[in-house]
Amino acid sequence: MIKTAVCGANGKVGKEVVEAVQLAEDTELVAKIDINNGEYVSVKDALEHTKIDVVVDFTQPKAIFENAKYCLNNGINIVIGTTGLSEEQLAELKDLSQKNKISCFVAPNFSTGAVLMMKFAREAAKYFDNAEIIEMHHNQKKDAPSGTAIKTAKMIAETNKLYTNGNCDEIETVDGARGAESFGNVHIHSVRMPGFSASQEVLFGSDGQTLSIRHDTSNRKCYMQGVMLALRYAYNHKEFVYGLDNIL
Repeated sequence: MIKTAVCGANGKVGKEVVEAVQLAEDTELVAKIDINNGEYVSVKDALEHTKIDVVVDFTQPKAIFENAKYCLNNGINIVIGTTGLSEEQLAELKDLSQKNKISCFVAPNFSTGAVLMMKFAREAAKYFDNAEIIEMHHNQKKDAPSGTAIKTAKMIAETNKLYTNGNCDEIETVDGARGAESFGNVHIHSVRMPGFSASQEVLFGSDGQTLSIRHDTSNRKCYMQGVMLALRYAYNHKEFVYGLDNIL
């Protein structure tokens, strides 16, 4: 049995992770960690009372980095579902993972449909010279753009370094109207409002045609298949992984 602790256990996604771990035949929930009425308030606190093989963390960006460093320095594999980590923070976690030979699995999105959307976008990027991303989330999501949008932009930028070919010299009469320029000069537009769970549309264009690749979620259960895949992978492979696409 994989002894599993869940950070952010009382959050909306955390509750789903707790249930998924409890239902699986090969995992055992040994700790529910949450600063709001959790069994334990920190990984350190939990580790004093129970053995932990893997921590699944769905807390806030300001907490996850310290949680991850503690796990990697104390022999605990970690699966990170929280977005908002900087490139520098990811690099530091990768170094710790490799140095200590402990798994660190970071995924901007655990939905298998979202991962396929990103893979399809990377394939389509070979045939188009222009691309933009629109991502839509509920208005309680703090980071923008989403980790999924950033990951998508990185993936399609592997094919092309400039996705605004043929555009005229643009003038924004309202700052930010064209969105944020990211990898490959792909513009990312972030929408935050009630009614959305998580959606992303990747738009490609060339002379005379456009292509839209879109993924929508309606609840948080859709992430659990990917979370459990990552949990089992982290338990069995002592390495740093960024993105669920690497194990599908």
